[in-house]
Amino acid sequence: MNRLRMGVIGLGWFGEIHAETMAGVPDIELAALCTRTPERLAEMGEKFGVDKLYRDYDDMLADPGIDAVSICTMWDQHREPAIAALEAGKHVFLEKPIASTVEDARAITAASKSAKGILFIGHVVRFNPRYRMARQAIEQGRIGKIVALSSRRNIPAAWTPTILNKIGPIVGDAIHDTDIMLWFTGERIASAYAQTVDVRGLRHPDIGQTMYRFSGGATATLETVWCMPEKTPFDIDERMSIIGTEGIIHVQDTFPNLGIVDGDRLYSPDTTYWPMFDGVRGGALREEFGYFASRALGGEPVTIGTPEDATAALEATLAAEQSARTGDVVRIG
Repeated sequence: MNRLRMGVIGLGWFGEIHAETMAGVPDIELAALCTRTPERLAEMGEKFGVDKLYRDYDDMLADPGIDAVSICTMWDQHREPAIAALEAGKHVFLEKPIASTVEDARAITAASKSAKGILFIGHVVRFNPRYRMARQAIEQGRIGKIVALSSRRNIPAAWTPTILNKIGPIVGDAIHDTDIMLWFTGERIASAYAQTVDVRGLRHPDIGQTMYRFSGGATATLETVWCMPEKTPFDIDERMSIIGTEGIIHVQDTFPNLGIVDGDRLYSPDTTYWPMFDGVRGGALREEFGYFASRALGGEPVTIGTPEDATAALEATLAAEQSARTGDVVRIG
């Protein structure tokens, strides 16, 4: 097998970004698309020049010409297609969060243990070079023992009205920082406390503020604001500080890493995660797909984006949401 023939299940905005990214990965052939909406399916088939178009993912999974799938359905619709794909012998790239419940996450993980294909969970921040370099410095012992962490992952209000009717900011975005903090510390999260703020009266609150206590004693604070003002000149305000007994690491991936001034405004587009170059996505998401393809083609298990790590991050963020609802500290494990 020279190239990994992949299909995309779920063609919302991020499923489309997945397809745009696959187009730039030499080891991947975008071979099939699946969504229940016929108009969207036809539109995406024409855009990407894909002939294999399915409205039922079981039909896609029955196709021997498909080696792997990326699953971009809503997070509460991950269990069935992920398990079906693993049982069909396909390699699976499953977008984060791994599931909407810990029970579903564990069921997906269990299915992967006896599967022919690999299961990779798309926690893309692990492929951001700034966080990778921070992890490297931590592994080298350059900051000593981690005692405190803090993060900010805020996005403009214009992005989020539709998203907030599906998922909240803690599980939706703070899960990224939760996963990275688990990666950096190598410890489990022992307890979570959170508060939320409802600004616009949507299904989920606009703001989440989370605190964790790690099993080794370190503490963490995570800020997730999904209602930055409309005129905010950048897509994301993303930062993390890691304080150790012997040093500090600060990660910043926000304005003004690139500033473009035109006739309308100052704007700082994404240059890290999935920037667009000549119609093809690059950045960390492309690195992530490259990693997935190399592992699948090489028959090697994943060591980044494991379902166990993804389940730990999900469990912590769900505990934080429970804390926000009840006002109590929630203990984990």
